[in-house]
Order: sequence, then C-alpha cells, then structure tokens
Amino acid sequence: METTVSTTTEAIRTDEAQRAGKKLRPRSTRRVDRVHYLFLVPTLVLFTIAITIPAIIGIFFSFTNSIGFGEWNFVGITNYIAMFGDPAIWQSYGFTMGFAAVTVILVNVLAFLLAVGLVARIRLKAPLRTVFVIPMVISGIVIAFVFNFLFSNAVPALGQSLNIPWLSESILANPNLAWIGIVIVTAWQAIPGTLLIYIAGLLAVPGDVYEAAELDGATKLQQMLQITLPLVAGYVVINVILGFKNFLNAYDIIVGLTDGGPGTSTRSIAMTIFTGFSGGDYAYQMANATFFFVIVVVISLLQLRLTQGKNEL
Repeated sequence: METTVSTTTEAIRTDEAQRAGKKLRPRSTRRVDRVHYLFLVPTLVLFTIAITIPAIIGIFFSFTNSIGFGEWNFVGITNYIAMFGDPAIWQSYGFTMGFAAVTVILVNVLAFLLAVGLVARIRLKAPLRTVFVIPMVISGIVIAFVFNFLFSNAVPALGQSLNIPWLSESILANPNLAWIGIVIVTAWQAIPGTLLIYIAGLLAVPGDVYEAAELDGATKLQQMLQITLPLVAGYVVINVILGFKNFLNAYDIIVGLTDGGPGTSTRSIAMTIFTGFSGGDYAYQMANATFFFVIVVVISLLQLRLTQGKNEL
C-alpha cells in the first residue's frame, strides 16, 4: 500500500513537471519586448535609493568612529574587533537565534495542521478562515501591549484565585521564562500569514490523488505523510525562510512585552542595534548591523541549499 501511494505521488509530480516543461519550452524561445523592462525601472530606482545606497553608506561608516553626526575618523576594523569581544552582543545573538528557531518550528507546525483542517470538508470553513486571519492585520505593538496586560495582570490573578503557584506570577518577570511569552505572542500573530500560504498549497493538490490513496487503503496519516507533505514541500521552504528572516528581525513585540528585560535577557539583535544608535554608538552598531546582515544572507543561502530540489511550487 505504501509503495502504491508513493508511486501515485511520484507519478503526479512527474506528470506536472512534464506539463510544466511543455508550457515553458516555447516561452523560453520567445523574445521579450524591451518596453517590458521599463516597468522594472521605478522599482529598481526606489530600491537603490531606499535600500542599496543607505546600506553602502552604513557599511562604510562601520569602519569609522562616527556617532551619527559631526566629525569622524577612519578606524579600520576596530569596531568589528570590539563587537566580537562584547558579551552583550553575543547574548543578543544567542537569544535571537534560539527565539527564531523555536518560533519558526511552532508557527509552521500549527499553521500546517490548521490549514489541513480548514481545507477539509467541514462546516463554517469561510468564517473560521476569517477568524484565524484577524491577528495578521493587527499591529504588533498593539498585540504586545494587550498580551502584556494579560501576562502581567489577568493570568496571575487567575492563578491566585485558583491557588496555582506557577500561574500566580507573570512569566514576563522571570528571566528564564520571559522568552516563552514572546514566542507565544509572535506565533499568534505570525500563524495567519503562514496559514494562508499552506492553504494555497493544499488547494493546489489534485483531489483525485487522495481518492486513489483511499482506494488503496491509505489512512489519513499516511496520506498526509506520503502525499500532502511531499507535494507542498515548496510551500514549507517558503514559510521557513520567510519566517526565520522575520523572526530574526523581531523588535516591536519584544518592546511591547518586555522591552528587552528582565535585565537584557530578551534583548534581540534589532533592539541592541537600535539602542546603540540612540545611545551614540552609531559606527559600532553599524558594524553589528553589517555582521547581522551577512549572517541572515548566509542562513538563507544554507536553507535554500539544504532544500534544493524541494522548493518548486
């Protein structure tokens, strides 16, 4: 039975690849009118002005002692050497990487399971999809302040009334547990966007594949593991890469929940950089931002490399 299901899945993928190839081959020989390239000009100009030029300027100033204004001198790699020896910098990197890894796993697992349920033949699918998407349209800082009140007041009050000691104190006040609250709130806001991508992927899977699997006696779990997951692997890759990139840049929810505390236990890389800018460490934090940019690019390339062959939609 497992062999039959796997064979059916491979046959579908092969057939889709052949059909895609037949459609793409004639297009590859078609000449593109040069006027179409003009549509790219506004985007390229804006990207260059808003992203590329500021990035180059920032990298340049990372080799100076600038405080953001006034005179400055070229100091070479002094900022980078100081950064690599700064425990506070490494603490922020450790927290951010761990937070991003845990959150991306939690978000993708929950979003995928919800997507499977919402594309099934159940009642009230449309209203449920609307409800699950609501957190995505609410500002992160607003969500953070609401959950801050819940974690700091409502939940401890409930714990005290029920005489539950571990629930009677705010997890945001515990240096060892505050990150859990941040993960919960971040996942709550991030799941809807990930959910929509998974729904699109699941709806693209032909229904007759599942019918054939049922005739072969495959259980729902076997269908999910041997049919659904292989056919939506490309969507998984997209969600993992986008999610990890977004969580590495976490800022607003952390500010609203803990402001980097207790102490500096939940200070992310983005918070460290912003705090440095406002505190006069412009060039030093530019070096930090440059190093962080390189790390994000390397991680993205590694993810693409490790998932090569699975990222076709």
